[in-house]
Amino acid sequence: MNSAWKQRPEGGTRFGLRLIRTIACHGGRPLARALLVPITAYFMLVRGPERRASRAYLGRVLDRPVRWLDVARHFHTFASVILDRVFLLSGRMEQFHVQVSGLEQLHAQMDKGRGVLIFGSHLGSFDALRVLAQERPDVQVRVVLDKAQAPALTELLGALNPQLAERIIDAGMDSTSIVMAIKQATDAGHLVALLVDRTRPEDPFLPAQFLGAQAQFPTSPWLIAAVLKVPVVLAFGLYHGGARYTLAFETYSEGLEVSRRNRAACLGVLIRGYAERLEHYARHAPYNWFNFYDFWNAKHDQGKLHLEPGADADAAVQRRTAVRRIA
Repeated sequence: MNSAWKQRPEGGTRFGLRLIRTIACHGGRPLARALLVPITAYFMLVRGPERRASRAYLGRVLDRPVRWLDVARHFHTFASVILDRVFLLSGRMEQFHVQVSGLEQLHAQMDKGRGVLIFGSHLGSFDALRVLAQERPDVQVRVVLDKAQAPALTELLGALNPQLAERIIDAGMDSTSIVMAIKQATDAGHLVALLVDRTRPEDPFLPAQFLGAQAQFPTSPWLIAAVLKVPVVLAFGLYHGGARYTLAFETYSEGLEVSRRNRAACLGVLIRGYAERLEHYARHAPYNWFNFYDFWNAKHDQGKLHLEPGADADAAVQRRTAVRRIA
């Protein structure tokens, strides 16, 4: 299993993030954006593994030879989204133009009086979900986040939005505690947002076709959704330059059904369907991909769930069995 992303140092020191936060809060967004050029240069010159991972990814998604300007644009987009986190978490939504699609689908699930799982990814900005605070201030959003993996960003979140920081469900807890915390939140009618595109060394996974090759995706989020019997809504917050974002919601299921007898087959269908949607949005906004490691590296099979022989014989039937979709 590829755990290289957990071994890489965090992309920014506490001092650097505090400096950016100070400049952004007191100097404003235009001045802070001037810092993006040296930040991009830093990644281009110093972060060799991330630079190579960017080039490898862009070669898949762009379907053409990758230029160094493409890699620089990739890093600049990443830095822009990190900077905008300061303003989004501070509630300064008036500085951005966010075009939202599919919000009525999310509202329909929320209006049923039960919690909703929002599945996101490291594609674009998950902080764009702050739009929901304006649309539905009556609903709490709980974020599942590994605090130990990004301590500087966790500290930044606590400084900018203490209430949101207090509502974090720590993904570093043991599996039972995580599930119980998510259940408690959904039972209370909260939205629980988590990123479902990275595998962790201790988690089971299944492969799915993504941008022309097999990649590993965790199975735990889908098993949690099946156990809790709550709706799953996909969310993609894409940055388009300047102050423009697109936030797209898609109802993936009103309630997952994963058979114990054919668990791996059912999970495989669900994950392949998710990988298709992730690829769709990655091709739509290719520079928004922020998994700066070899996403397709699958050297180890430890933790892999194995499909039964013939599990892919009738994907259409499996899809109907595994997930009740919205027509």
